[in-house]
Amino acid sequence: MTITIYGIKNCDTMKKARNWLEAEGVDYVFHDYKTAGIDEAHLKAWCDAAGWETVLNRASTTFKKLDEADKADLEREKAIALMLAQPSMIKRPVLEAKGKITVGFKPDAYAALFG
Repeated sequence: MTITIYGIKNCDTMKKARNWLEAEGVDYVFHDYKTAGIDEAHLKAWCDAAGWETVLNRASTTFKKLDEADKADLEREKAIALMLAQPSMIKRPVLEAKGKITVGFKPDAYAALFG
């Protein structure tokens, strides 16, 4: 089974998550969605599993720089379109492992998943 972690290479939270996986001996594939992009199917699956409100990173600089019209009346399809256009608005990391989606990095959640 392939374990894939999605995010941006230079993100501090990504570094913490990758360091945790390596320290625990978890083999994984890293997908940088800033350089490689992300497809709509993945975003829809993540939003189905975790909720689009969790997947969309409203604290990101990219989101904060959006026009007020783009931020107004947010709903699932509009949020997915925004994240497809600018993947840096996706909360990091997104981990696909053991048939589950984990959004964000919490050592306890990773330990429960891999423990």
